[in-house]
Amino acid sequence: MNFRDIMKITLNLAVVYLVGGLIIALAHAWTSPIRYQNKVTAEEIALKSLLPEADRIEKLGDWKIHEKPAKYYVAKKGDKPIGYIVQSFGKGYSSYINTLVAVDRDFRVMKVKVLDQKETPGLGDAVVEDSFIDRLRGKDSDHLKVFKTETAEYVQAITGATISSRAVTEDAVRSGVNFIRDRIKGGGSGNVGPK
Repeated sequence: MNFRDIMKITLNLAVVYLVGGLIIALAHAWTSPIRYQNKVTAEEIALKSLLPEADRIEKLGDWKIHEKPAKYYVAKKGDKPIGYIVQSFGKGYSSYINTLVAVDRDFRVMKVKVLDQKETPGLGDAVVEDSFIDRLRGKDSDHLKVFKTETAEYVQAITGATISSRAVTEDAVRSGVNFIRDRIKGGGSGNVGPK
């Protein structure tokens, strides 16, 4: 193989990489607005599914947890608040678990929706299942603690997925409940919970 053959192969590879990069960049630019709108629509659907009895859900503001931007909302029926929704993140085994937490006016968990997680398939990803999420319902901040043994007062961990169970319960949900309670009751800061 001579110098000319090497240059020909190098030039062909450079052209292929440039064309491929251009195609990827164009596809990203073309689909970015669509992906953004899909994300906004999915968030609106998730919010409404948490408190379907609400006439409207209004954004109250932003906060940060684990250096991730999150939002919080008030759900109203007529002009009366019936609950609050807070977005929160928990540090899991494989990922940050993105959640929406709906609480009543007494700051007890009504519903939780896991928006995104990348926990271990077959173990940690069970945090999205109703059988686990239902364990959080009706709990206040003091009772959002995970135990490996059977418990009705607190939250029983998913077998083999204690880290993921704690990430949702003690990190994401409890931090979100504490934040929204402090914000609504006393105007607390916008950066609370684990960093």
